[in-house]
Amino acid sequence: VPMGVLSCMKYLMFIFNVLVFAGGTCLAGVGVWVAVDPSGFKDIVAAKSVLSAGGYLLLAVGIALSLLGFLGCCGALRRSRPLLLL
Repeated sequence: VPMGVLSCMKYLMFIFNVLVFAGGTCLAGVGVWVAVDPSGFKDIVAAKSVLSAGGYLLLAVGIALSLLGFLGCCGALRRSRPLLLL
C-alpha cells in the first residue's frame, strides 16, 4: 500500500472523529440546556413528562460520543489500533 494512501486515510479518520467529537459536544450541550432549563425547552417539544429524563439521556450520549471521538482522534494521529477499535 503506498504511503500517500495511508496518510490520506489517517487524516480522513481524524476528520471523521473530529466530527463525531463535535456532534457529541453539541448533543451534550443540548442535554445540559434541557436539564438546567426545561421550561425554555418545553415550547419546542410537546412531550413534557419525559423531558427531564430525555435531557439526562442526551447528556450521557453526548458525553459518550465526545469521549469516543476524542479517543478516535488520538488513535488516528498516533496510528494506534486499540484506540481506533475502541
